[in-house]
Amino acid sequence: MTLSASLASAQSGLNAASRGAGVISANIANALTEGYARREIRLGAQHYGTVGQGVQVEGISRQVDALLLRDLRLAHAMAEGQDLRAAFHGRLDDVMAGPGNLAGRIDGFDAALIAAAALPDSDTRLADLLVQAGSVIDGFRSSAAAIQSARMDADAAIAVDVARLNNALDGIARLNADIAAMGAGRRDSSALQDQRQILIDQVAAIVPLRSLPDAQGRVALYSTGGAVLLDMQPRELGFTPAGVITADMTLASGALSGLTLDGQPLRSDDGGPLAGGRLAANLAIRDVLAPGAQDLLDAMARDLVERFQDPALDPTRAPGGPGLFTDQGAAFDPADMVGLSQRLRLAPAADPAQGGALWRLRDGLGATTPGPTAQGILLQELRTALNAARIATGPLPPAGRSLSDLANATITTLSAQRLQAETSAGFAMARAATLEQMHLAQGVDSDRELQDLLLIEQAFGANARVISTVDDMIQTLLGL
Repeated sequence: MTLSASLASAQSGLNAASRGAGVISANIANALTEGYARREIRLGAQHYGTVGQGVQVEGISRQVDALLLRDLRLAHAMAEGQDLRAAFHGRLDDVMAGPGNLAGRIDGFDAALIAAAALPDSDTRLADLLVQAGSVIDGFRSSAAAIQSARMDADAAIAVDVARLNNALDGIARLNADIAAMGAGRRDSSALQDQRQILIDQVAAIVPLRSLPDAQGRVALYSTGGAVLLDMQPRELGFTPAGVITADMTLASGALSGLTLDGQPLRSDDGGPLAGGRLAANLAIRDVLAPGAQDLLDAMARDLVERFQDPALDPTRAPGGPGLFTDQGAAFDPADMVGLSQRLRLAPAADPAQGGALWRLRDGLGATTPGPTAQGILLQELRTALNAARIATGPLPPAGRSLSDLANATITTLSAQRLQAETSAGFAMARAATLEQMHLAQGVDSDRELQDLLLIEQAFGANARVISTVDDMIQTLLGL
């Protein structure tokens, strides 16, 4: 090797050491930066023709375990979805089983019936009976309002996530183009790949996905259900939020929006192409879980109304007329059960606030004049109707139950659903946390980087020593 070749080789070593030091310093500086992947410098032998001469920097590589990252994204999507479902069940269970729950209100109404039947001439006890009946209605209506509020929250969250997903896909497409252009120019695109990874992670929390890289450094994105989200150009997800949602509004009826992909309708259930993440969980809450809870509540409201609407209970009422609990003042129609829990009202005939009279609780809703004040037979019959074992129509397994037992069975069902959802969420979150720790362990280790920096320092010193030695040799030659 000639002296000039020795100088060139040492100079290339200095250049490589300088680049390596820059990479390590960037790693240490970004140790806590979200989305930053550790870099390593790639070195190779430098050739001029068939002669090797020094070292060259072939590029900067991002150290990412693609399989672990894929599993982590899927785990995060599952955890996000399960956590939302568990939060919904917890919210519903708190309303249905918490203080002032329906079972307690029904028991309070039962106690008021006992007190009024024991002293039927007491206007105070009749007034308390009316208050307790109103409390039962308030319990139904507040529970139904909580269910519809959860549906509206889910609908709004769907709209937000769809907008975020579309924006993220647009950003990923732009970064794809920039990364491909930089790769063609043999420039380092690691910083852009970090930005792209952050955006892909955002999409993966909304919709579980898989990414496929191509030779130019671009990535295509597909949902685990098979929908193409990005392939050269991003596809647009569509959704129209409803704003206000009532019990009768469903996806099947067309009153609520489903999802579209480039204008084409998508299945929105758990078997659809976007199933498994946050978006699917909110769709399930809006279209399946909350309506299922509403069905339980409406079935219980129907049981309440039908117990007191029985024609044999109060002979003073007109045939087909409503009982003490009404469907917005009218008799209940079995074909119109959806949303009944929100439409419950007290019979106007017994409510002084609606122009009625308290004594009709004792003498009959159709009575035109007060009867004997000491007669509490109807009040006793009302209590018998409340506590009669009756098979209710609805999602619960058929069994003869009193209204209080039906309320407790409904609460038990909802509590069991909460427990199951929280168990699933706990498992999903634990798995995601474990994979997250494994992913973080592959990040920047400052101690390791400092050790590598010492090696680079030694290499830099050695190459500098070569240059110094060659310079001394040249000076010796020049001094001859």
